[in-house]
Amino acid sequence: MTEQQWPVLTPFQCGVRGCCPRCGQGRLFDGFLKLKPRCEACGLDFSFADPADGPAFFVICFGCIPSVMFGLWLEMAFQAPYWVHLFTTLPVMLLTCIPPLRPLKGWLVASQYYYKAEEGRLIPVERSLEPAVKP
Repeated sequence: MTEQQWPVLTPFQCGVRGCCPRCGQGRLFDGFLKLKPRCEACGLDFSFADPADGPAFFVICFGCIPSVMFGLWLEMAFQAPYWVHLFTTLPVMLLTCIPPLRPLKGWLVASQYYYKAEEGRLIPVERSLEPAVKP
């Protein structure tokens, strides 16, 4: 029996769309940010994926900081009352922070699959003392 050949998909290509990094057909997410246990099309187990706080870090660096800077600029330039911030700064913060989370998480999960990134494992002492090449 031959192993099925899967198309080569870039992490960006399938991560941003939220599809399976192996087949490109199944969905990656079960909700807004919750990963499905496996792909419904090819059966890939998504337990390998652990983007942790990566999406939040990128959003904080590239989304939150500029939106906070906008709020500070608005306050310093115009001494805007709170209701102005409610209708300007708050929507800018929400729009720059929430929508990018899902594509970024999909990209990180797809990158983990593409580059075969796994959690580090300890090698038992007995095995680590064995010579690499057996005579």
